[in-house]
Amino acid sequence: MKIIYAGSPDASKITLEILYNNQAEYGFEIVGVLSNPDSAKGRHKELTPTPVAAFAMEKGLPVFKPEHLDAVAREEVQALNPDLLVSFAYGHIFGPKFLGIFPMGGINLHPSLLPKYRGCTPVPAAIKNRDKQTAATVQTLALKMDEGDIVAQQIIDLDGTETGESLLNNSAEIGARLILELLKDASENGKLKQGVSQTGESSYTNTLTKDDGRIDWTLSAAEIEAQIRAYNPNPGCWTMENQLPLKIIAASFIDDNKYSKEKPGTVVEFNKGQGIFIQTGKGILAVLELQRQGKKNMKYKDFMNGARDFVGTILE
Repeated sequence: MKIIYAGSPDASKITLEILYNNQAEYGFEIVGVLSNPDSAKGRHKELTPTPVAAFAMEKGLPVFKPEHLDAVAREEVQALNPDLLVSFAYGHIFGPKFLGIFPMGGINLHPSLLPKYRGCTPVPAAIKNRDKQTAATVQTLALKMDEGDIVAQQIIDLDGTETGESLLNNSAEIGARLILELLKDASENGKLKQGVSQTGESSYTNTLTKDDGRIDWTLSAAEIEAQIRAYNPNPGCWTMENQLPLKIIAASFIDDNKYSKEKPGTVVEFNKGQGIFIQTGKGILAVLELQRQGKKNMKYKDFMNGARDFVGTILE
């Protein structure tokens, strides 16, 4: 059974690598990879392939990086005579003509408890909303975003320590194992396992911007701490310190009313054992790691060594 894999970012590379390393055992062959076009990165703006494309090229797999899935792209993919399309975080919508290339259709890994959090940012949404559970879900590719039938799903319990990066990577690994079992079954039976329609209330997530990461200090410390984890590493959380941006990279929260009369955003204490205490709308945010503009990430003790007048500052 021949498959085309479509994906772009680091997490998608994790899934591709697991699939690549288990091809023979599970009865399929990756005959080509679709990924986003190279992008300019670094100081010199050198064109750099996506993590998925870089891995595929390293392994000698045919790689396609079209701007659009047009007639030329369809012809190139069809020439490989693929049976099934496997997708995770590719970055393009598959139209009916492209999906028609694959006799067995296509499947997509989506890191959420579908139909909750359809769209492009389900992982940070689950963390920010302090959900107790999410899932790695494999669905059939449909013409409408994330509305395909569910063919495999594994619940992931959340303990309140996950970051956007760690949860996405964990979902990529779990999802890869689900896909492997589906591919094995499809190879043995000549068809993809029958899925079940999504049920329940649906919700959608949108692309995150830098502005989404700005901290509202009138929120509770628990809400802000969840936002910081959800948006780590992208788009990141930040505030303004004396009209300059200050990134908050890691923090914990404390239900403490000691400084409740202070304005939210006020740096109220440097606690050597717990962090830099900042008053919020409810409770204390204990900042553990932060970064001033143009400086490197710093643990809170190192930061305070060079910012002895930080206590008393009002962050906005």
